[in-house]
Amino acid sequence: MDDDYYSIDGILASNQKLQCIFRVDVPGLGYLDGGTEEDIKVNTKIQLPYWLASPLLVADYTDFTIPTPFNTRVRNALNAEPRSVRLSALVGGSGQWYGFGKMIAQLLEKNHADEMSDMLMKTFHQRLVDVMDQAQHFGGSANSMGASSRSGDTGGEFREGLEATERELFSLAQESTSRTKSWYESTDKKR
Repeated sequence: MDDDYYSIDGILASNQKLQCIFRVDVPGLGYLDGGTEEDIKVNTKIQLPYWLASPLLVADYTDFTIPTPFNTRVRNALNAEPRSVRLSALVGGSGQWYGFGKMIAQLLEKNHADEMSDMLMKTFHQRLVDVMDQAQHFGGSANSMGASSRSGDTGGEFREGLEATERELFSLAQESTSRTKSWYESTDKKR
């Protein structure tokens, strides 16, 4: 995921919500809580999208709790077997688990940020092997089964559990494998 202002992946990841606890009274913004109060009082808990919460956190107006997709339970599951965790189910429709995690790490103190970054990298590296293996399997079998890898049906069940970055890599590797197999078969016939 890019830090580019115009990155669609960045926009989707920054729309994830954080549970914020206000440290100060904020007059006139009670509507953010969805209630009838005119002001936000100290210790009020409100879920805010990352793009709104991050400047409030930097200015020390709020604190936040680690979001559910990165809590201890998820970390323990990832430490046990990263390939068994459905990352797509943790962050909703956008599926930007790695991007959201990178943004959360930027808000944490150095030792917690390093821990978060290590978890993201370890998870990505351990899952990447399986993603590429499955992409080659489904990409190589697409033409022999009469199915088109472009139809989106080949490997669809496996792809459902992948995070958005992993899905993109899976599709690229699957297409590459399919094209390589087609090229190899077409050049083999000419001999």
